[in-house]
Order: sequence, then structure tokens, then C-alpha cells
Amino acid sequence: MATLGDIGVSAFINIVGAITFLLAFAFLRIQPVNDRVYFPKWYLSGQRTSPRRGSGNFVGKFVNLNCWTYFTFLNWMPQALRMTEAEIINHAGLDSAAFLRIYILGLKIFIPMTILALLILIPVNVSSGTLFFLKKELVLSDIDRLSISNVRPKSIRFFYHIGLEYLFTFWVCYILYKEYNYVASMRLKFLASQRRHAEQFTVVVRNIPIVSGRSISDTVDQYFKRNHPNEYLFHQAVYNANKFARLVRQRDRVQNWLDYYQLKYERHPNKKPTTKPGCLGLCGKRVDAIEYYKRQIKAVDKRMTLEQEKILTDSKSLLPVAFVSFSSRWGAAVCAQTTQSKNPTLWLTNWAPEPRDIYWRNLAIPFVSLSIRKLVISLSVFALVFFYMIPIAFVQSLANLEGLERVAPFLRPVIELKFIKSFLQGFLPGLALKIFLYILPAVLMIMSKIEGHIALSTLERRTAAKYYYFMLVNVFLGSIVTGTAFQQLHAFLHQSPTQIPRNIGETIPSKATFFITYIMVDGWAAIAGEILRFKPLVIFHLKNMFLVKTERDREKATHPGSVDFPETLPSLQLYFLLGIVYAVVTPILLPFILVFFAFAYLVYRHQIINVYDQQYESAAAFWPHVHSRIIASLLISQLLLMGLLSTKKAANSTPFLVALPILTLSFHKYCKYRFEPAFRKYPLEEAMEKDELDKTTEPDINLKSYLADAYLHPIFRSFEEQHESVKVRVDKQETHTAAAPSASEISSPSPPHDISSSSPPHNVHHVPSQYAYYQSSPPQYSYSSNSPPNYVYQSTSPPHYSYHNEEPQPHYMYHNEDPPPHYGSHYGYHNQEL
Repeated sequence: MATLGDIGVSAFINIVGAITFLLAFAFLRIQPVNDRVYFPKWYLSGQRTSPRRGSGNFVGKFVNLNCWTYFTFLNWMPQALRMTEAEIINHAGLDSAAFLRIYILGLKIFIPMTILALLILIPVNVSSGTLFFLKKELVLSDIDRLSISNVRPKSIRFFYHIGLEYLFTFWVCYILYKEYNYVASMRLKFLASQRRHAEQFTVVVRNIPIVSGRSISDTVDQYFKRNHPNEYLFHQAVYNANKFARLVRQRDRVQNWLDYYQLKYERHPNKKPTTKPGCLGLCGKRVDAIEYYKRQIKAVDKRMTLEQEKILTDSKSLLPVAFVSFSSRWGAAVCAQTTQSKNPTLWLTNWAPEPRDIYWRNLAIPFVSLSIRKLVISLSVFALVFFYMIPIAFVQSLANLEGLERVAPFLRPVIELKFIKSFLQGFLPGLALKIFLYILPAVLMIMSKIEGHIALSTLERRTAAKYYYFMLVNVFLGSIVTGTAFQQLHAFLHQSPTQIPRNIGETIPSKATFFITYIMVDGWAAIAGEILRFKPLVIFHLKNMFLVKTERDREKATHPGSVDFPETLPSLQLYFLLGIVYAVVTPILLPFILVFFAFAYLVYRHQIINVYDQQYESAAAFWPHVHSRIIASLLISQLLLMGLLSTKKAANSTPFLVALPILTLSFHKYCKYRFEPAFRKYPLEEAMEKDELDKTTEPDINLKSYLADAYLHPIFRSFEEQHESVKVRVDKQETHTAAAPSASEISSPSPPHDISSSSPPHNVHHVPSQYAYYQSSPPQYSYSSNSPPNYVYQSTSPPHYSYHNEEPQPHYMYHNEDPPPHYGSHYGYHNQEL
């Protein structure tokens, strides 16, 4: 069992590691050559085009020659705290601001709890001395003597623990209520202040019935004209074009090589670039590279044209899915939030994701297979959780080498070396568990995609839910259970069955040593590694040296992605669970939790301001999950404390805890009724108010023209090589339309949110080369192309759309129903490949 000395060794290693990472970050961030790695958000928004610290000479472009900046290398800390919450919302969106509030929530909860627990419970536990008489029967540690395990059975001192459990529960519920109310108010204000967006007027309809002798498009048109005669505007049919998407990606790669050789030829016009057409450019006779790739593009364009015609003429390519647009927000809200058919499995409606949030591939999945997919994935997740119990059990054995020595005595000579013993017990268990968990989010994201969700935000929520349950079962409960098998093996074999419950009760506080090491590895050193961005730094420079051929490549190499919600949110919820459970059981763990929340808040504030660029805006739709899982942590804490006291023969005091779970569930039910509708539904009253405001400010707006291209996909394009840009022309009525964005707005991928403006937004959104395509009926398109993958589409009337063939990053959290449209500011899309 790890001692206080072992914990000290682990703390020393992690503190030194964290300081080393921070010093390395402070040094690397001020070097001009790394500017795009540590400040990519400012480059994406167009507010920075070159390193500010670079000088004119050659060396100054790579190394910071200003000596004074090396003495002010820690100024990133006050700079990270300088921006207000309102400025963060304008700069990074409400999702980012709400994410930071989770850390503030943790500090609000645990600072008072830590002070009270250390001042009251530590003296109560230490002065009891029960474990002194049991040290020959159980494997003990110094940490156990600071925990509830050290209190004598039947002691009246347990009333201190019960009283503080009540106090902590009431305090957590009070803070949760205040934060839920605050975030709900932020969300409503954010939604009310947003400008017009296509998803506010659009509903996605799935499982459209097949009518003999009638196309799906005609069926949708007749159904909504009959059932929504006053509000229905038009619809967009969806086509399955997986093969076409693969051809688009192939063309992007070929075009990128053509751009590279054209730029190379412009720089050295006296030398014609050549290439080998064989495998990986290593085999075959050398040919003119520019002409070769031009022929390749023409060949791919021809295949794309044939595939496009095949999709349009094959009735099997048309999917029973449609995007239906309405003339008002009120009409869309009524359709999205009501049942459309007497058969509840047909005409299923929900709010359409914003264009950049759509995961196109899953639109092609038949609706009837979704239930089967979810069942298969549920069984797979269960098997995955069970499989991971094996490495988790091994990791836990490292946390108690004394118990392992009894099972494998031949390891004793190595284990007994002082430094090896301290390293294995104090540092290695947390590090090993972190490595096991590293690949898990990617696996869970793949499972969520197989389930068939059509929005990236839904995929993230679903992945986060899986990851949370995995961590709850394996990291928390699994650590306790598997730890018992090793730690108490000798006692179980030599004691009567009546003694086993007492040993299990003692196990819960004794596992605090493992969780302390895990917090230091994952919550201290790993957070410092987050701000260092060592992996993105190395990848950026490797790409810059070997893969970057054009400016588009450089932009792709620079793009930082979004906050990893599917992994970060469940990890945060695990820290809440550990802090709440061990606040009464082993209070010495709480200071480690506090350091994590304070440090992580500072680091992620810096990252959100300077690095991460959110792919979509959900307007804090994940907050109900944060709230409910902290409530679950309270319930787990109360149940475990009751079980622990029962092993202490505290029959007179344990019944006083029975009321706590009932009170906690009642509080949760009230909050769910009071606040959750703001995150799930869109009030018809607010929809009507915004519609009336539009009629007053823009009475002549042509909404059909505004929405016609909102979900345009490159399935309806022909391919002609003429210009660097791609133009899509849509025939529309020449009437007043929503104001188009300026050129500067279109070129800025991630401008700040303008929550004060009432003018309609420009729609710059991502059309990934994905797997389902849709057409607005009946516009005609003409197209001219020279250089995907950066497609820029223009229509004869605004709004304008900028498309990039890129791959969406996987994301994380789930709700059974999609939230109402979150009118996040601009549709800025960056490099994603689907």
C-alpha cells in the first residue's frame, strides 16, 4: 500500500513534469516559427497573418531575438484571465464559455468542502486510532489513518461524517441550482440575440413512406402542403452518393498535387517539374508533372460526371429523408416538436442540424436499421467495458505491491528497491491507466457513428455518454472491486465469512491512494501537456517540412480543431465524482482535486482564447448532462457512505442517511422540470416574436431565396476546368433577399459572435465531400472548376457560401432528442475530411 512518502514521490514527479512542460511552453510560444501552433485561432480569424515577434533578418523569422520577452514569459497567465465572459462568448461562442464554467463550478463546490473537511474530519479520523489494532490483519497505509477507516465501529464520531454529508449535499445542490439557472439564462439570451440562420426554418424528416407510383419528392411536397398549408415553403431531397464522395476526395488530392507543381514551376520557370506515375511516385518513366495531373483531373471529372448522372437517374439513390423549410420559425417549431402521423414510426421530424453540423454519411442509413444498430452497439459497449476490466485489474495490482508480493513472491527482490517501489506505487498506476484510456474515445466515436446519428454534435454527446459510463464502471467502480481482489486476498483466505463485509467497507477509503496518483498524472502533468501542445507542434513542423505543398496545405496543418468534448467532459465528471465521494470518506484527496480545477481552468482559458476553434455551436446544450451526472455523483456518494457505515456497525447513525437520496432525487426532478426545457425545446412564443420582428424590419425579404442554397451539396455540379474558384449559379426570383456578407466576412473563418446585430447572417458553411447529397427543388446549376478542394460557391443572389472539402473532427455527448436550433453566430468551416 502506498505511503505518504510514495505520494510525495508521485507529487514531486508530477510537479516537476508540469513545471517542465510550462517552462517549455513559455519558451516555445514566443518563437516566431511556432506562432501558428500556439496562436492558430487568430490566424483563422484573420486577425494575425504573421508572427508578431519575428524580425526582418533570416534568423529572426525562426528565433525570437528580443531578450526582454524571455523575462516576461509568464505573462500568458494574466492574459488568459483578462478576457471577460461576454468577450469569450463573442470570441469563441457560448459552448466554450459554458465549458469554462464547469471548472468554476468545481471551484465553487470544492473550496468550502475542502476547508470544512480538513478542519473537522481529519482531526476526528486521526484521533480514533482503530487501524492501529488491525494492522496485522489488513494491508494499510498512512492515508487510511486520515480516513473514515480509522474511526472505531459503533463510534458516535460517525455523526460528524453524516452531518457533513448533509451539509455537502445541500451545498452542492445550491451551487448546481445557481449555475443551472445562470447557464439557462445565458442560453436564452444568446438565442434571442442571434441573427437569422437556415436551421431556424428547417426540419429534417426521416422515414418518409414509399407510395407506389409517386416519387419521394412528390410525396413530401403533397404531405406538407396538405398538413402545413400556410407555413410550408419547399423541401430538399436527399440522395445517397457514397461513391461520388470518394471521387471528390480523390480529385482533391490530385488537384493539390497539380497546385504544388504549378507553384514550383512558377518559382523555377527554367525547369519543368516531372514525376513518376507509378506506385507512390517511385516507379515508372518520368513525365511532365503538370500535364500528368491535368489529365488525371480530367479523368476523375469524367468519372464524377457519370456517377452524378447515375445518381440522378437511379430511383434507388433517393433516400426517404428530406430537409423541409418553412416560411417562419413558428411553423418550423410546430413541425419539429409535434407528431406528424397516426403511425408514430412514419414522418419523424426534428430540428435540422446547422449545415456544418451534418454528418452526411449517416443520412444514407435506412431508418429501419437504426434500432438494430443501436442494439448491436449497446452489446458491443458492454463487451468493451468487460474487456477493459482485465488491464484495469492489472493496473490496480500495481497500486498495492504488498498484496502482489503475496501472489508473486519471486518479484520481491526487485519490488523492495526503495526507488522502484515508490515509483511503481506512486506514479506508474495513474500513468498506465491514462495510456489505456488514450485510445478509447476514438473507438467509442466509431461506435457512435455506426449507431446512425446525423449530426456531429449528437455524435459527440453520444460518445461522451459512453465514455462517462465506461469511466464510472472501470475507472471508479472497477478500481475499487479489482483492487479488493489483490489487496484483501490474504485476509479473505484466513478470516471467517462474517469478516469479509468489513474488509470490503475498508477498501473504499483505501483506494484513495490510487485516485490521488491518477489525479496528479491526469490532472496535473497531463493538463500541463495540454498547453504545451507537443504532439501538434511536432506534427505541424513535420507536415511543414514534408507534406505542405500549397497554402491550403499550410492552413490544414495549422488548424487546431475543437475542444475534445467527448473525452474532456467525462473526465471532468469523474473528478466531480471522486471529490464528492471522498469528501467525507478520505478528505485528504480534496486538495488534489482543487489544484486540478484551478490549473485546468487557467490552461483551458488560454487554449480557448488562442488555440481551439469550435466546429459548431450548440449553445451549451451539454449542460443538462453535466448537471445530471453531478447529481449521480451525489447519489453514489450517499449510497457508498451508507454501505461503509453498515460495515462499521453504526446501526444507530446509518438510518439518518436514508433521507438524503430521496431529497437529492427530488431536487433533480425539480431542476429537470424547471430548466431542461430551455435546452430541449424552442418556445413558440419566442419563435413568433422573432418572426414578427423580421416582418417589421424586413417586410419584403424573399425567404425562399435565402434558404434555397442553405443545404446545397456538390452533387448537382458539372465539372469544367476554367477558374481557380467554383461557381454555382442558382436561378431565383429577383426580389429583396437577406443581406449578403462582405468579402472580409466570408474570408474570416471564425469571426467573433455579433450578438447585438439584428441583420441576417451570412451563411458560410461546410459542405463536406460526404456520403449523402440533397437538392433544392427545382433550381438549375451551372459550374466551372479548376481547383478543389477549396470550393467557393457563388449564387446570383445572396447569401454566399464558402465550401471546403475537409474532414469533420469527431465529437462527443448525446441527447435522446436533438436540441432546438442553436443560432450560433457564423458558419465558419475549416479543414475536415469525411
